[in-house]
Amino acid sequence: MKNIFVLALDDENTRTLYTVPGAENYRFHSLLTVDETQVGEIDVDALFDKAVSELDAFDGSVDAIVSYWDFPSSTLRAMLCERYGLPGPSVESVVKCEHKYWSRLEQQKSIDEYPHFGIVDLDERRPRPPEGVRYPMWLKPVKSYSSELAFLARDDAEFDDAVARIREGIGRIGKAFDSVLDRLDLPSEIREVGGQACLAEEALSGVQCATEGYVHNGEVVVYGVLDSIDYPGRSSFLRHQYPSQLPAESQRRLRDVSQRVISQIGMDDSTFSIEFFCDPSCHDVALLEINPRHSQSHAEMFECVDGIANHHAMVQLGLGRDPELPSGEGPYNIAAKWYHRRFVDGVVSSVPSAEDIERVRGELGGVEVDIVPRAGQRLSDLSGQDSYSYELAHIFVGARDETDLVRKYERCVDALPFGFEDH
Repeated sequence: MKNIFVLALDDENTRTLYTVPGAENYRFHSLLTVDETQVGEIDVDALFDKAVSELDAFDGSVDAIVSYWDFPSSTLRAMLCERYGLPGPSVESVVKCEHKYWSRLEQQKSIDEYPHFGIVDLDERRPRPPEGVRYPMWLKPVKSYSSELAFLARDDAEFDDAVARIREGIGRIGKAFDSVLDRLDLPSEIREVGGQACLAEEALSGVQCATEGYVHNGEVVVYGVLDSIDYPGRSSFLRHQYPSQLPAESQRRLRDVSQRVISQIGMDDSTFSIEFFCDPSCHDVALLEINPRHSQSHAEMFECVDGIANHHAMVQLGLGRDPELPSGEGPYNIAAKWYHRRFVDGVVSSVPSAEDIERVRGELGGVEVDIVPRAGQRLSDLSGQDSYSYELAHIFVGARDETDLVRKYERCVDALPFGFEDH
C-alpha cells in the first residue's frame, strides 16, 4: 500500500482520487489544510515546518507528495519532495512559472508568442505604465492566483485605480512569495523586483484555450487541449470544455509552444497547465500564463472523455512512474466545467438543497454540482474569486456534443434555486 500525501486535500478531490486506476493500492493523506494554504496571510516557512512535522510523525512510509493547488502548495510540494528525496520538480522551476515576470523572461528565450509586458514601479508616488506597453492592459501582482488582484485598465484612471487596489492587497501573498525567493540564487532582474511587484501586460485577444501535460524523465508530453469560454462581454470564465473545438493546426501550435517553453524552464516530474489566447482564423497563439500543476477544475472532464481523471498523472509522477494516459475511452464525447456566477454582491439567503441537486443529477445524467457559498454568507467574503464576479456553483457536464452540453447546463441553472438579499 502506497502512502500518498496530498497538500490541502479536500472532499471533492478525495472522491476523484479514489477513481484513478490502482486506487485500491493507495492511501491518500491530507497534508496541511485548505484554510491554512489558501485563506488569509500566508507564511511559507511556518507551513513548511508544520508539514515536515506531520510527515516525520507519520508511522509508515512516505511514498509520494503531490499537489493540484497553486502557490503556496505548488512550491511547498517542490520543497518537501526535495527534502524527502521524492520525485518532483525543482523549486526553481516551479518559481519560474509562479513568478509572472520571471516566467515572461524565460518565455522570451524560447518562444515569440507572448504580449508586451513590463514592471510597474509601485514605489513611485504616481506609477505609470511601463515603456512599450499600451492600453488596454492587465495589471496583476507577479504572484497571485485565481485572477485575484488582476485588473483590466483601458486608460489612466483605471490604471490608477488598479494600482491603488494592488498596493493594498499585494502583501497577502507577496510577503510569503518573498520568503521563497530568498531560498534561491536569483538572476539580478528578479532579485531587483522581488515578490511584491506589479506586472503590466498588453491585453490579448482571440479565444481562450489551454493545454495540459506532464514531464517525465525530461520528456514533455501534452495530453490535452481545452477551450476556455468567457461570459459574453466579460472577462470571467463561463466554462472550460474538453476536448478543444479549435482547428487541428491551432492545436498543433499550442502543443508545440507548450513543449518548447516547459523545456526552457527545466521542469521535470510534474504536471503543468498553460493558458493561451488563439486566433483560429490564422492559428496565431499567445501565451497567457504557465501553471506548474495540472488543473483540478479539469479532472471530471478528462474522466468523462478519456476515462481517467487527470489526477492520475499527478499520482503516477509522484511515484516516479510514467502516467501513460488513455485518450477517448470515456462515456462522453465532450465535457465541461461551468461557472454559475453572480456579478453583483449580496448576502446569500438560500442555496439549492441536496434534494435539488440529486434531482438534477437523476434527470439529466452526466452532471455533478458543487455549491460554492453557504446560506448567510456575503459573496464578497468568498476567497479566491476573480475581481469582477462571484461563483455560485461549479457544474460539471458530460454530453454528446456542444449543443447537448449547453442544453444540460441551462436546465441545471433553471433547477438550482439561489436566494439573495442585496444589502
